[in-house]
Amino acid sequence: MVQQTRRQLIKGAAAAVGAMSVAPGLLAQGAPVRIGYAIARTGPWTGGAQVSQEPNYLLWTEQVNAAGGLSVKGGARRRIELISSDDRSDMETCVRSYEKLMGSDKVDLILPPWGSNANFGIAPLANRHGYPMLAPTALSRKLIDMNLPYFFSLLQQPDRMMGALVDMLVANNVKNVAIVYMDDLFGLENFAALNNALKKTSIHVLERKSYPLGVKDLSPVLRDMKAMNPDAFIGITYPPDTILASKQSKEIGFNPKFFYASVGTAFQLYKEVMTPAGAEGVTGMGSWNTKTSPGAKAYFEAHTKRFGKEPDRWASGHCWAGLEIMQAAVAKVGLDRKAIRDYVANTNHKTIVGDIKFTGSENTSTPGTVSQWQKGEFEVVWPQSVATAKLNPSKPAW
Repeated sequence: MVQQTRRQLIKGAAAAVGAMSVAPGLLAQGAPVRIGYAIARTGPWTGGAQVSQEPNYLLWTEQVNAAGGLSVKGGARRRIELISSDDRSDMETCVRSYEKLMGSDKVDLILPPWGSNANFGIAPLANRHGYPMLAPTALSRKLIDMNLPYFFSLLQQPDRMMGALVDMLVANNVKNVAIVYMDDLFGLENFAALNNALKKTSIHVLERKSYPLGVKDLSPVLRDMKAMNPDAFIGITYPPDTILASKQSKEIGFNPKFFYASVGTAFQLYKEVMTPAGAEGVTGMGSWNTKTSPGAKAYFEAHTKRFGKEPDRWASGHCWAGLEIMQAAVAKVGLDRKAIRDYVANTNHKTIVGDIKFTGSENTSTPGTVSQWQKGEFEVVWPQSVATAKLNPSKPAW
């Protein structure tokens, strides 16, 4: 059923891209604004890419074109033309695709690929070519520390996200934890940030285990952790692993007081696979929902109507915020990419997820957050300053 859903979404996305290449009669005169990107439509990155990013690219383009086109400095409106391809969840393909887009194709603007690894590969390339890149799925302090002037990361970075998680655990008297983490850039950086945060507390780490991309069975590790009886389980996971760890924990009856998984917990798919009752009380990476702002509610409803699927309550909102920022920049300064970069770097941006201001490449306005499934909604529960619901401090049985 999961594969069927993905195929249907990808088929719809491809059809929408094709439809956009034909200029509607009501759009403004002038050459289109050519925006290029490569993103996973096949391979292991597909689950995240086809929930958190490409649907937003398509919806945004449709909405802008339906309104007469992208407003360019001076008041002219120009149709958006998307030029896109499947990066096949492969770094070499991804890099070659962006080299072509920015080199021989000379597109006006680019949109980023999915995931920390792909962004790590593309960000220096975009910087060299002078293309602003507002990344909604890059969680990497290493990328931030590269100080690339054309790269902007919209998500809260590992130290902020893991710091918020640990603060929440401390506030709820958690004594010990067990951790699994993905053995890649995302997993290693978040694991390091988690360890650093835990060292400042009295929380005892009972177990730390890494696992490779594409893992098919986590049950031996989960059984060992169950025997240790931790107060909290923390999984630094990608969408397939988030679901795998949750399903296998349910199967073996591993039900700690706090169960935290990372990317994918905020997806509608998670709620569907685990069922709303099974997802109840599970915490993970999330930062917004329809209660966050009127704009967030309008976006959520438009996305759900267009695709028949809800956006995720984390990166999808940040992706849309990045598109809002790009649109505002073009309206203000036109298509001069250096001017766009300067506008993005020096402006306090109003978005559906709240104010966003960059310090270097980092969004330093959005705090680290924790969300939790409660009665079918992924509620922001930590910190209390941005919470949409109160934390349930004891997860019910699966």
